[in-house]
Amino acid sequence: MKFKSLVIIVSVLVLAACATVNTEERTNASRATVKQMATKMQGTMKQVMMSGGPIKAIDVCRVKAPKMAAMISKEKGWDIGRTSLKTRNPANKPDAWELAVLQDFEKRKQKGEGITKMEHTEVVTEAGNKTFRYMKAIPTAAPCMTCHASKIDKKLEARINKLYPGDKARGFSVGDIRGAFTIKQPL
Repeated sequence: MKFKSLVIIVSVLVLAACATVNTEERTNASRATVKQMATKMQGTMKQVMMSGGPIKAIDVCRVKAPKMAAMISKEKGWDIGRTSLKTRNPANKPDAWELAVLQDFEKRKQKGEGITKMEHTEVVTEAGNKTFRYMKAIPTAAPCMTCHASKIDKKLEARINKLYPGDKARGFSVGDIRGAFTIKQPL
């Protein structure tokens, strides 16, 4: 009996140790994926802004970013996207978990935490399955203000209003939390 109990205890400890390493590995993989996606989006956005201006650049967020996320999601077997407390695209509306994390990000910012390092990880149960969830805050930078400030160019505003009649993604200032990248990894 003592040997069987010892085997069970050792097994539980080994599984716990593996889970910790697995969580760390998943966090690092999520960070790398977000960095890859953000870098690609920023490069594409900069290129389109220079060649076609802000009206053409709307399609980077509207069309190209979701395609990038879908491609990486398919490649990794994860669910990758972006969300915000103030969404432009209703498809990016935060779920309950994302909403709580975004609200926590805002509290952390108010306490002085830097946005660029702000992230959250958690293992949750969804529909009876364990899922690793990751979010990384997106800071509002000066180029974001072209489309996300309180006042924007009238032609640009008309285009955004046409594409997103329920747009809430305005009124930001440089240094605000624009939103977050969000990842779900099935366990």
